Amino acid sequence: MGQDAFMEPFSQLILTTFIFFINFLYSQLVSLNLSYILLFLIVYLFFNFCAGICSALKLTVPSHTIHGIEGQPLRLTVDYNLNTTACEIQIIWLFEKPQSNPKYLLGSVNQTVVPDLEYQHKFTLIPPNASLMINPLRISDEGNYIVKVNVRGNGTIAASEKIQVAVDVPVTQPVVHTEPSSGVVEYVGNITLKCTVGKGTRVVYQWMKNGKPLHAGPNYIFSSNNATLLIVPVAKEDIGNYSCLVSNPVSAMESERIAPTIYYGPYGLRVKSDRGLNVGAVFTMDIGEAVLFDCSADSNPPNTYSWIQRADNTTHVIQYGPHLEVVSNTVAQKTRDYVCRAFNNMTGKRDETHFTVIVTSAGLEKLAQEGKSLSSLAVITGISLFLILVMVFLFIWKRYQPHKVIQQKLQSRPEADYRKAQTFSGHESALDDFGIYEFVAIPDRASGSRVSSQSLRGADSVPGQDMLSTVYEVIQHIPNQQQQEHQQ
Repeated sequence: MGQDAFMEPFSQLILTTFIFFINFLYSQLVSLNLSYILLFLIVYLFFNFCAGICSALKLTVPSHTIHGIEGQPLRLTVDYNLNTTACEIQIIWLFEKPQSNPKYLLGSVNQTVVPDLEYQHKFTLIPPNASLMINPLRISDEGNYIVKVNVRGNGTIAASEKIQVAVDVPVTQPVVHTEPSSGVVEYVGNITLKCTVGKGTRVVYQWMKNGKPLHAGPNYIFSSNNATLLIVPVAKEDIGNYSCLVSNPVSAMESERIAPTIYYGPYGLRVKSDRGLNVGAVFTMDIGEAVLFDCSADSNPPNTYSWIQRADNTTHVIQYGPHLEVVSNTVAQKTRDYVCRAFNNMTGKRDETHFTVIVTSAGLEKLAQEGKSLSSLAVITGISLFLILVMVFLFIWKRYQPHKVIQQKLQSRPEADYRKAQTFSGHESALDDFGIYEFVAIPDRASGSRVSSQSLRGADSVPGQDMLSTVYEVIQHIPNQQQQEHQQ
């Protein structure tokens, strides 16, 4: 109603302008001014052209192709705009299939709907809205829907649009089948993966490996619709989780992931030990030590392992299984050679690795661990021995060279002390002999010559003692008090 109120003044303006030009043209015809007549005729046609454009009808649809789900309602949205006063608005919906004539579904004039009795319960139209509701949607409803709108006002104008409706069935979860299901040997057999889906229309197939899209490659071959994947030939690198993703315009589902069985190996055979040092293919162990060796290789199915000992240019199997325990007490030689052999009974391939065991009296590992403690102990021991030697040297030096100390003391005393010294006999008063004496042993004549000849005359001497003399020297006399009592 608001649109009609806007368009009404515009139509009256055009009509008033048209009447004005008619009157002006008539007056010009009377005056026979042909140039003005031609000018006003052009202006008149221009206004009629503008009025025709302004009053044109335009239909709009969101999309010319719409996908619907079977069993669900579907709405075909249509909008129209007109720039003129409408007395009557007629809406008509038609349905056509390829290579067939259109069928009338329903129509309306203003607010009155006139359906086809065959489809009156299936299609719904609520004018002045031109949108069509289809409920429910069936596969048979797939085709082209034509909408036509007629508007009659000052004249009759019409517009139409065509919408293609595709009806799809949602896909169900697909299932992947593997052939052969028992597994194949790499570089020998092939694997075929087939994807099947129970329901769904316009299904698109996409293969996935470990959750990522799988594209064609040297050994990947897809069928025309991608429903089948062929791996020719299989290799270890083809191991993974495969799945099939199916989709259509209204749904998408992914299958359960499967991992085809591929037999391969052995690859990367190696030997490890639980203790000792290992450099390349050489292992060390201590005497009395038990070392557990482990042999492993990448393979499917798991390998069978055998341990072989080599001695004196002969070999013999000593144990089966992935583990071997070697006790150094049982090893007579310092070195011994072993072989670990792996065999895959599915691929028929085998591999072996050689290694040597060296028995040491003090294992390299312990020496490496005790290196720090031994170095500190050696330093302490060296210092202790040095101190002991120094003490012994000092003891010997003092023990066998005491005369040098005595000589130094005698040489340091002045000769006046020797002159003051007096010699006493044993017959004199014992009180006069009281004092502190020092026993001096002079081993040679040179030292004895320092004693005064006067002192030696009065002293008792013993024959045969020329090499060793004895001197009694009074170092300190009686204290002054005792000396005075003696004089009295």
